[in-house]
Amino acid sequence: MPAVDEAVDVGLSGDLALIVGAARDAGQIALKYFRNSPEVWMKGGTSPVSEADYAVDHFLRDVLMTARPDYGWLSEETTDGEERLTARRLFVVDPIDGTRGFLSGDARWCVSIAVVEAGRPIAGTLECPARRETFSAAPGQGAFKNGELLTVGPVRSKPRVGGPKNMTRLLPPRVLRTIDSVPYVPSLAYRLAMIADGALDGTFVKPNSHDWDLAAADLILDEAGGRLLDARGGRPGYGGAEVRHGALAAGSGDLLEVLARVISGRSG
Repeated sequence: MPAVDEAVDVGLSGDLALIVGAARDAGQIALKYFRNSPEVWMKGGTSPVSEADYAVDHFLRDVLMTARPDYGWLSEETTDGEERLTARRLFVVDPIDGTRGFLSGDARWCVSIAVVEAGRPIAGTLECPARRETFSAAPGQGAFKNGELLTVGPVRSKPRVGGPKNMTRLLPPRVLRTIDSVPYVPSLAYRLAMIADGALDGTFVKPNSHDWDLAAADLILDEAGGRLLDARGGRPGYGGAEVRHGALAAGSGDLLEVLARVISGRSG
């Protein structure tokens, strides 16, 4: 495989430059299959995976682990191993986040890559080639979309809220009457990035999301001024033995407080 140019973006360096470059190349691989009837299999009888997912996964593992052989590896499409638990840093990868949308021709999918250390992402990127969008972030350096700084703005007077309808229905009636419930977005990572980008004000995340769905987008949202919270009001941790998460809420300001109360069972 060709080496990734770590100076792919002016101002990027180290792990962030590495994963941004790798994600861009991986996105081009995925695009060759997009709307081109890739072969599809079912994982566990319910979750689709395509030859595009596997092609991107293989490419990324080769490039990233060649560049950082001492890092751990956690990917949706690679069998997990305990050896990653002893690594100081870890790649957390979703080769195609939003596979169902990808297979249906929906452009809202992305290659998601994060580098995690001590449970938190220290570099993250989402490459969304069908929409010509690249998101990136590193702690204390801001979040960017196509090179433009992202800042979560004030919540709309009629907030745009995403997530499963059975969760939004748990909002207090006075709040439920004021929100604009957004239709399904197939990629969870992209949905979180939509908050950072100002397209959404907040979202619920149903239980059973995984590290690879969240880690990169969590950092992007955090650096833009938003937050992703669990039912205890804390921030999710990544890279541990358990990679699944319970219900989550994302957003900012008073709206996030309302969403967080719902997932904690304290709404009213």
